[in-house]
Amino acid sequence: MASTDINVKLSRLYHLAQKFNNFYLTGFQKGDIRPFLVEGEQVGLVKADVIKQLQRFPEIFCIRNCEFTKQGIVELNPAFRDYAERTKQVDIVLRDLRSKGIFSALQGWRDEYYEVKSEYRSLLKMDRSATPLFGVRKYGVDINGYVQHPTQGLCIWLQQRSNTKETWPGKWDNMVGGGLSVGYGIKETAIKEAAEEASIPSDLVKNLVSAGCVSFFFESDQGLFPNTEYVFDLELPLDFVPQNADGEVQAFELLPAKECVERVFTPDFKTTSCPVVIDFLIRHGYITPENEVHFTQIIELLHVPLQSLYTYKSVLEQKQKLKQQNQSQQQSHLANNIKTIENGHNNKDATINN
Repeated sequence: MASTDINVKLSRLYHLAQKFNNFYLTGFQKGDIRPFLVEGEQVGLVKADVIKQLQRFPEIFCIRNCEFTKQGIVELNPAFRDYAERTKQVDIVLRDLRSKGIFSALQGWRDEYYEVKSEYRSLLKMDRSATPLFGVRKYGVDINGYVQHPTQGLCIWLQQRSNTKETWPGKWDNMVGGGLSVGYGIKETAIKEAAEEASIPSDLVKNLVSAGCVSFFFESDQGLFPNTEYVFDLELPLDFVPQNADGEVQAFELLPAKECVERVFTPDFKTTSCPVVIDFLIRHGYITPENEVHFTQIIELLHVPLQSLYTYKSVLEQKQKLKQQNQSQQQSHLANNIKTIENGHNNKDATINN
C-alpha cells in the first residue's frame, strides 16, 4: 500500500476530485450566473444560455436586476400561487424548449418528475432531465455493495449501465444508485433501487448501513449538477451475484479495491459516481493520508457546502434585518432625544416655579 506505484496512482485522485467539482471551483468566474427563485426561495442557479431562452417567456419568468446581486435574478412569476399552477407553467416552457431541440439535456426527457423544494416545502415538479438547466439541487442514493474476500481482501461490486440509458450510457457505475423521485423517501428509494437494479432480496437489503453523504458541483454540456448523494454500505455474501431486473444494467463486476481505483480513473466510469467510490475507499482505509498527499483537499471536495451557494433569501433577510435594526436604533435615538428635551423643559419649569 505504501509503494511508490500506489502513491503515484492515488495522487491522481485530487485531479479527479477537481473534475467532478469543475463548476464549484471555476464556474462562477465564467459568466452570468443568476439565482433562480420560486416563492422568494432560491432553488437553483441559471446560466446565461438558459436565461436567453427564458426571456421569451416574460409572463412566466421574471428576469431582473437586484441591488443585492451583481447580475440580477431569475424568478418564477409570483402570480403563480400554488404547486399545480407553478408546475403547469414551467412544463409549458420546458416542452417548448424540448420541441425546438435547443438544449441537449432535454433529449433525455423521461416523463419522470423531480420535486423542486425549498428548505421546508415542495414548490413544483419538473421533468428530471430539465433540472440541470436550472441548477436545481439534486438528491440521490447510492449503495456500495462489497465483500471481504479471503484472498483478495476488500472487493467492490460495480455495474455497467445499459447502452440505452438516457444519461451516461454504457458507463461503469456504483452497484446501485438512483435519484430521489416524487413520493419516495431516502431509504425507501435505496430499497427500491436495490431490488430493481441488482435483485437484492429483503433478507440482505435489511443490512443496509447508512454511511452519510457526499456532495459536489459538476458541470457538463447537459447543464449544472449540484448533487448530494445519500450513501449506504452493504456487505454481501461471497456467493451473492447481482442480477438486473429493470433492463437498465447490462453487467456487474466484482473488483478488488486496487482495480476499482483504476476503473474510476478511466473515461469509462460515470464521473458523478466517482465521489461515492472515493468516499467508500477512504472510509474503509484504502485511501489514507499516508498514500495520498492531497488527502485533506479530497475530503473537502467530497463534501462541498452546496447550501452556501443557495442562500439568496438568507441574504435578503439579513439585509432586511439590518435595515430594521438601523430603523430601531434611529427610533430609539430619537426617543432618547425627545426624553432629554422633555426632561430639560421639566427642569426649566421647576426652576421658574421656585
